[in-house]
Amino acid sequence: MQITTVGIDLAKNVFQIHGVNGHGKAVLRKQLRRDQVAPFFANLPPCLVGMEACASAHHWARKLASLGHTVRLMAPQFVKPYVKSNKNDAADAEAICEAVSRPSMRFVPIKNVEQQAVLALHRVRQGFVKARTAQANQIRGLLGEYGVIVPQGIAHVTERVPELIEDASIELPGSFRILIDRLLEHLRLLHRQVDEIEAQIKDWHRSNEASRRLEKVPGIGPITASALVATVGDATNFDNGRQLAAWLGVVPRQHSSGGKQNLLGMSKRGDAYLRTMLIHGARSVIYRATQKADPKNWVFNVTTRRNKNVAAVALANKTARIVWALLVHGREFHAGHSAAAAV
Repeated sequence: MQITTVGIDLAKNVFQIHGVNGHGKAVLRKQLRRDQVAPFFANLPPCLVGMEACASAHHWARKLASLGHTVRLMAPQFVKPYVKSNKNDAADAEAICEAVSRPSMRFVPIKNVEQQAVLALHRVRQGFVKARTAQANQIRGLLGEYGVIVPQGIAHVTERVPELIEDASIELPGSFRILIDRLLEHLRLLHRQVDEIEAQIKDWHRSNEASRRLEKVPGIGPITASALVATVGDATNFDNGRQLAAWLGVVPRQHSSGGKQNLLGMSKRGDAYLRTMLIHGARSVIYRATQKADPKNWVFNVTTRRNKNVAAVALANKTARIVWALLVHGREFHAGHSAAAAV
């Protein structure tokens, strides 16, 4: 029984295995407990192993690759069309095994331990930022019930609310003032947590040469640069800059038929966190460009022809292509490079 391709349906405790030989005939269907997976593949001759890019997939990909197997990760939406009939673990493993053998299949780069550690900092920071915003909105909402209106923005909450709860002229119950003070303390704690994690991200950014090079691109700061380097990893996995832009979801969604091209809004595929930061960075660049109003500036010209939201996505697309070129060729960013090349 010569197994050439194996599909694994990952789970928390029970893993489903489906293996085929060189002729595509199923020769292995097996369920494994978590502690049985590594010994099983250690005794299996090197083969192609496919998995969906889901929870713990990168860990198992590194583990099986260290045992001599060729591991490929795939986005779940690309595997779903190969599921036959009803959905269950065995059908999912069979679909993964079939999908990984397709020559046109797109694969997800495997992240190393350092990349996952940096991205964990980003995810935790994102969670603290959301919790901080929710806490500030809760304080504003509770005060609004007593007719005390605080302007939007966390800065207004931290600066004005302590004075308001100390103002005796405002009719607020004593227990309510104590409650708001407790919520303010929680808000300050969340703010400190965000600052501490940002400091860790910036420390990693300063130690990484590729991240420092990306920071020089307009609209990219230390947070965005570190997230791009940790998420993209080896940029040579993309053939060109457009593929990276499409992977980030900042290209038009297409619905064409019969030779008629129909382009819609941006596809919003890929990592929403990266796409959000690139678009927000593009908005800051557009704001500066509209202030200077230089007719030779590409960004300013786009804003005069298109809506600013469209211009922000277009600039994010251009930034993604620049990022690919810098990572692949190891170059430094020069603002006047394109203009000089055109001349």
